[in-house]
Amino acid sequence: MLFSQGIIVAPATAIGGAIAVIRVSGEGSIALCDKVFRGRKPLAETATHTIHYGNIVDEGRVIDDVVVALFRSPYSYTGEQSVEISTHGSRYIVSTIIKLLCSLGARLAEPGEFSARAFAAGRIDLSQAEAVADIIAADSGAAHAVAATQMRGGYSDTLNTLRDKLIELTSLLELELDFGEEDVEFADRTRLESMLRTTSDVVLRLRESFHTGNAIRNGVGVAIVGAPNVGKSTLLNRLVGEQRAMVSDIAGTTRDTIEESIVIDDIRFRFIDTAGIRTTDDTLERMGIERTLAAVAKAQIIISMAEPDGAFEQLDTTDNQTVIRVVNKADTTSDRTATDALYISARENQGIDALRTALRNTVDTTALYRGEAVVSNLRHYEALSAAYTALTAAQTALANNIASELLAEDIRLAINHIGEITGAITSDTILQSIFSSFCIGK
Repeated sequence: MLFSQGIIVAPATAIGGAIAVIRVSGEGSIALCDKVFRGRKPLAETATHTIHYGNIVDEGRVIDDVVVALFRSPYSYTGEQSVEISTHGSRYIVSTIIKLLCSLGARLAEPGEFSARAFAAGRIDLSQAEAVADIIAADSGAAHAVAATQMRGGYSDTLNTLRDKLIELTSLLELELDFGEEDVEFADRTRLESMLRTTSDVVLRLRESFHTGNAIRNGVGVAIVGAPNVGKSTLLNRLVGEQRAMVSDIAGTTRDTIEESIVIDDIRFRFIDTAGIRTTDDTLERMGIERTLAAVAKAQIIISMAEPDGAFEQLDTTDNQTVIRVVNKADTTSDRTATDALYISARENQGIDALRTALRNTVDTTALYRGEAVVSNLRHYEALSAAYTALTAAQTALANNIASELLAEDIRLAINHIGEITGAITSDTILQSIFSSFCIGK
């Protein structure tokens, strides 16, 4: 069992604000709260999904005026009896109420225990539980949209539909094994081939969406590269709106990568100011250039900078990377011969809005805001990769007329890997790892 049973309590909001919410869950939590709550009538006599004003008292001493929301089993987040106490956000008040409830039989919840109980009760699946944490951590509109789609279950519905169809086909293949001596086929091979191809296509699409989803979740990496003294640090400072990087006319001033992030429209971008690329005998500067090349390899977007009379660096990029060429110090010349480049002056704040627009346009969020599933979780990506490998093996086996039992084994592997995402197939070790990363109160 992932967590022990009993009544759990924890603050569900940050302490120190105007209002704090204390969450209590577990069978008997209503009766427990009745021991300290004084309202118009006992909570035990009230209906589910109702709100009540009163006081929290300890041996006749009023601790605070509160509003209590009551949820009866199974119609709560955890599927258990639950009470949410809204009180003033004083650290003293919150800790006093929690200590009082613990003295009467509750215990402090472990990280993620409320969501773990919701998963155990079938209120949410594992991918939805993970989306709860992502919703809390979302720091941009796009990151919120990715997590919200997953939390609403659209992502799970897609996976469960695929898994159900594969289970149906596997059942028919296993039925053939029971009648092996009669040489019969219950699973139509044409339909089976079509189903495997369709499922593989969906799994591959979800898997490939990880490139976008992970960038949105963690911030789109942007490396600013170019020769020394081309204005990379000035551009970083201009984009983030503060003196984040040291600026100097001395070439080689930036010897290490400097990272800062901002939100443009609804996307968070992580900008990395890198050391200028040139041949040098300076050991420290060479180390900075090596880190520049490493940053380029990891970035989704590369801002390649040059001066009006300079050349752009020759960079090794991949198909998943976008290069935006920028000519800086455009205020010093009228030349605009590089038609595939943006002309800016980081120092004079010219062309910066156009650069921001170009950055935003590199991330296509059309499908995301239509509610389509986008994978942002590394665990999901790895499971989808394994499922795709198994489905590819099944297609190859089918094309080569491999025996039904071997074909069924490949499909079963795909079923299990898809089930790992939603929690249909899992272990306490995996669950403990996932939920322990949650904050207390969720």
